[in-house]
Amino acid sequence: MKTIAQQLNVTKFPFEIRDKNGNEIYYETSYGSWQKREFDENSNVIYFEDSDGYWSKREFDENNNQIYFENSYGSWQKREFDENNNEIYYETSDGEIVDNRPKPIVEYTMEELTNMLGKPFKIVK
Repeated sequence: MKTIAQQLNVTKFPFEIRDKNGNEIYYETSYGSWQKREFDENSNVIYFEDSDGYWSKREFDENNNQIYFENSYGSWQKREFDENNNEIYYETSDGEIVDNRPKPIVEYTMEELTNMLGKPFKIVK
């Protein structure tokens, strides 16, 4: 299959195509190697692919934080951010997990605690 530059009979390299925001969506060398990218509405790269068969995908939240990544090698990463854009959760395909998400405080009635413990109790300070 011919590359875009070959189909267009381009002779000046590198050959580039940019979108309306100036983002480079296609790049090709005189040797026929190429890269293509897709961008979201905030100009974040959400897809990348090259002529060697490598690809990667990314997802971003409403604050432009990268929340997901995966590639053709089988690697992936997930992230969560709090309302201040601080990373609070990170997980990878290698099994690495960093969990700094706030833990909820569970509230119980005295009756519920008595049932859980199986005997009456009293709270001391």
